[in-house]
Amino acid sequence: MKNLILTTTCLLILILVSCTNSGKKGNETSSEVEAEKTESWELLFDGESLDNWKIFNGGEVVGWKIADGIFENSGVGSDHGGDIITKKQYQNFELYLEWNVSPESNSGIFFHVQEGEVDALYKSGPEYQLLDDTGWSIEIEPHQYSGANYAMHIPEGGERVSAGEWNTSRLIVNGTHVEHWLNGVKVVEYELWDEDWQTRKANSKWAEELHYGISKTGSIGLQDHGGLTKFRNVKIKEL
Repeated sequence: MKNLILTTTCLLILILVSCTNSGKKGNETSSEVEAEKTESWELLFDGESLDNWKIFNGGEVVGWKIADGIFENSGVGSDHGGDIITKKQYQNFELYLEWNVSPESNSGIFFHVQEGEVDALYKSGPEYQLLDDTGWSIEIEPHQYSGANYAMHIPEGGERVSAGEWNTSRLIVNGTHVEHWLNGVKVVEYELWDEDWQTRKANSKWAEELHYGISKTGSIGLQDHGGLTKFRNVKIKEL
């Protein structure tokens, strides 16, 4: 009887631990991602190399580091020389990745990026903002928080991100429809090029940027803007 009670108690503890862990940010491990992968998912980072990436308006990736299945930017904030993009271009897709920012760090995910037209990544494709939301000594604008469509759409419904935490992001682009998901919550949703989008652009820092957000296809980009940001489990599925 004692053994039965002990076994039952252990099972209950395991169930409780499992339920508790399931809600943690960035809890999906590398092995779980591999198990989830099907033929429709394409790994953009294999844990060992950045062969799928290049420097924006440049060549081979430099400055970025890889260790233990994680890659990170230079932390220098070069902006015009350290941003990377995928060699392959995508039109309709779902992108998944996990990320972790250091204190007062600032980065972003970009899509439909085109080279040769502008001198900086952010002047081409729309941005899914990645930020240390809680650690800055200066005031953060609502459109700058993690998950925002930077300078265009404010994230709503999600929790603020703190430095040192692993977070999950999903970026869905299907035709004109765009969704930003942060730690399992949809925080931004909009339609590319509709009247509302055009109005927001005209009233933002992009008003004079003729190439911003106009392409219907392009590369995925990651920014080396300021501070250190780490990435892992980066994959994409074409829709």
